Amino acid sequence: MSQVNLNWDPVLLISQAPLIHCLHYLTLSICVPLLLNLFAEPTSLNYEGGAANVGMVMDWREMAGRPTVRGMQGEERWSAYRGAWSGGRKVGFGLREDQWDGRTDPMRGWVIAFCWLVACSADIYYLYTLIRRPRLILDFALTLVFNHLVLTTYYSASIPTSLFFWLVMIAGAAIMIIVAEQLCVKREMAEGLQVVTQPNADEEAEEMEMGLLEPRNSG
Repeated sequence: MSQVNLNWDPVLLISQAPLIHCLHYLTLSICVPLLLNLFAEPTSLNYEGGAANVGMVMDWREMAGRPTVRGMQGEERWSAYRGAWSGGRKVGFGLREDQWDGRTDPMRGWVIAFCWLVACSADIYYLYTLIRRPRLILDFALTLVFNHLVLTTYYSASIPTSLFFWLVMIAGAAIMIIVAEQLCVKREMAEGLQVVTQPNADEEAEEMEMGLLEPRNSG
């Protein structure tokens, strides 16, 4: 029967947390550009840095369908100096109103939200394989979501105020916690119910029975 080391190992826990985060964002970095290139509106997408722009993952406004473009006001609003900004950096230049009307693409937010849930589903396997202990699943899952909230707030310079964004975060956390915990509990129960049989168990049982019967026969 396999045994799990239940001793508290701070070095192991500290190394597991960054690993889970890296795997989560690696999954997002694969899914988000691929699906955005397939389903998102290309003109506005390219204007904001393209499908591979880090803001598609780190800026909560992209998932919420909020505009991230900062333009000039008044008559020169659609002048050549108008640009798109992401993370404090200008990523779009020189589009006129006849090229793009400035409206956000609603499909983009749905695609990013779907990719987030896909990454959370993949996290179930990562947690099941690397963390293993059911009582630690909740901590690692909530830590992942909390750290993303801190990062996206810092990146966008604003606290998330979208109900849709919060619902996606809650749904992703619930998927990770419920499914991963159940899988880990089932594995521990299966391992705990394994019976270790000894090769000579049957012979020892027969010898014990014979030993109990011998005094009766001799009397």
